[in-house]
Amino acid sequence: MNIRNEIKSYIASSGWTLTDIVKIMNDKYELGTTTQNISNKLTRGTIKYTECKIIAQIIGYSISWEKEKEG
Repeated sequence: MNIRNEIKSYIASSGWTLTDIVKIMNDKYELGTTTQNISNKLTRGTIKYTECKIIAQIIGYSISWEKEKEG
């Protein structure tokens, strides 16, 4: 699954819209971004890790790293 589809599926399954998320990103985190800007970053796969963490936090998720099992 590519980044765009993965993030958009988490957003949709959480009952949020990208517009609502961007509003909170701007109000709470003072990022000064637009829905179109974030959408373009998702499409191009150029979204920043910090932006992904903020989106996850807004929709009630956390991003964690797990060591892959060897073999």
